[in-house]
Amino acid sequence: MVQDSSKSQVQSSHDDVATVGGGCFWCLEAVFQELAGVKEVVSGYAGGEVNNPTYEQVCTGTTGHAEVVQIGYDPQEIDYEFLLGVFFSIHDPTTLNRQGADVGTQYRSVIFYHNEHQKTVAQRKIREIEDEGIWDNPIVTQIAPLQDFYPAEDYHQNYFKKNPFAGYCRAVVSPKVLKFRARYTEKLKRG
Repeated sequence: MVQDSSKSQVQSSHDDVATVGGGCFWCLEAVFQELAGVKEVVSGYAGGEVNNPTYEQVCTGTTGHAEVVQIGYDPQEIDYEFLLGVFFSIHDPTTLNRQGADVGTQYRSVIFYHNEHQKTVAQRKIREIEDEGIWDNPIVTQIAPLQDFYPAEDYHQNYFKKNPFAGYCRAVVSPKVLKFRARYTEKLKRG
């Protein structure tokens, strides 16, 4: 779990927690919310030097935070390594501080580990992907310990579900969600 649980909204003694960033958190949230075994997804900020940053502050790229999602999941239904597999399939881990048109350190590819097991799994997953030669360029995904997680403002939570026809959602989020659904059909939540 998060070291300071007062700064996290993903809370459960029966669930494990993963924290990842790979571009805009709206995209990640929309995908992980549909995955069987995922109980909760909270968009937020991690990896910076400012306490309780606002979206406007993070967007400047001066706080050091990345836009991330914190994922509460049931390890009886899904494991951490599978979550990382999904993570690496829905963003480009070879572009430094960038995902598509979103540019800046706040959009970096990053895995914030909660314990040594997660760190080891993340390192192994990156080696496996590199060994497979999927990408022409090297993976630049940062692996770092989670220090603090700050939930994003309420209007960012469930953004794609609330705003499926917004311009960014139609142009960027929806294609990622559709690609994810096609690839992981058997892993989607039912009902």
